[in-house]
Amino acid sequence: MAAEGQQHPLKIYYIMWIALFVLSGFSYWTDFWDDGPFRTGAILTFMMLKAGGIVLIFMHMGWERTALKVAILGPPVAIMVLIWLMSYEGLYIEDTRTEYYGESTFEPEPVHH
Repeated sequence: MAAEGQQHPLKIYYIMWIALFVLSGFSYWTDFWDDGPFRTGAILTFMMLKAGGIVLIFMHMGWERTALKVAILGPPVAIMVLIWLMSYEGLYIEDTRTEYYGESTFEPEPVHH
């Protein structure tokens, strides 16, 4: 006898496909914006929403137990927080060096082969 598994309605997959299509359209729309932090933030937001939807629906994470969700999603979130902290520290160090030492006048010598 075959074990019966849980069946999810196809409607949820169709809705997710449409949502991914719309989010991809918004993501491509940002190509026409001027470069800057708002554009970068929008691109990252659309990327995270699409990735989250794929993981939630197509990888069936939405139907898993909370402990498994935390075990799988916790480490990438921790890594993202640490990367953000490192970038924040890098900006602080750069600003501090510029404040105390002024702008850099270092010019690398050309490499001759």
